[in-house]
Amino acid sequence: MNERRTDMRGRRQNGNALAEALMLRDRDTLRMVDEAVRHKQVMLAFQPVVQARRPDRMAFYEGLIRVLDETGRVIPAVDFIQPIEESETGRRIDCLALEKGLLTLACTPSLRLAINMSARSIGYRPWMRTLDRGLKADPTVGERLILEITENSAMLVPEIVIGFMSDLQKRGIAFALDDFGAGFTALRHFKQFQFDILKIDGQFIRNIHADPDNQVLTQAILAIAQQFDMFTVAENVENAEDVSALTAMGVDCLQGYFFGAPTVSPGWLDGRKARASA
Repeated sequence: MNERRTDMRGRRQNGNALAEALMLRDRDTLRMVDEAVRHKQVMLAFQPVVQARRPDRMAFYEGLIRVLDETGRVIPAVDFIQPIEESETGRRIDCLALEKGLLTLACTPSLRLAINMSARSIGYRPWMRTLDRGLKADPTVGERLILEITENSAMLVPEIVIGFMSDLQKRGIAFALDDFGAGFTALRHFKQFQFDILKIDGQFIRNIHADPDNQVLTQAILAIAQQFDMFTVAENVENAEDVSALTAMGVDCLQGYFFGAPTVSPGWLDGRKARASA
């Protein structure tokens, strides 16, 4: 009995030590992220979104923010994105993503680009100042800018999101509902949102060619999108079989590693740099 108690006590101590180590690691990560954001040590990685029936043609790119540590390495978003979502750092990241996205659009007139934002950034004055400044510098970027809001984020303050979208859509900006199916959208709000693009969460897309349940669910999502006149994007497309299945189902656009991983050096950006140095 004494041996068993000693073993249990040792396990608790080991468990407490591990929990403390993880807490310290997370705290260090958040500190690094906060420091990096304050010094604007961020960049965008670009992932293509292609037309389903003409995958050689780009519909648009998604610009994904990357936060860098002091050595220039990317800090994995999974290590910090949830804890900072409700913080000032989260709002600053949204501002930096928008700032870099607007600059990229201004420098590349043929580009259409989606940038992520949280509904929590609505009403954050620095974010709106960043948008106004970018549109004033080049009014054409508004018609090529897509703002992506996740389903979970949109449902935090649906009435505010609806008004916010209505105001910015008048300025030519489009909106995408990201990760649809991952959250719990109330249909009474969905009728009022007026999103231009619906992005189907990857949990329904991976290996959809071999999953009858996800095929039925995706068909239902496509029917909703069609009813509300929204373009559809399937996320996390990773193999040719899924491409064929999704195209046959009528998805408008496809995004995933099958077509390209996020990269900080897309072909169009490399070409622009080459022309600038010529």
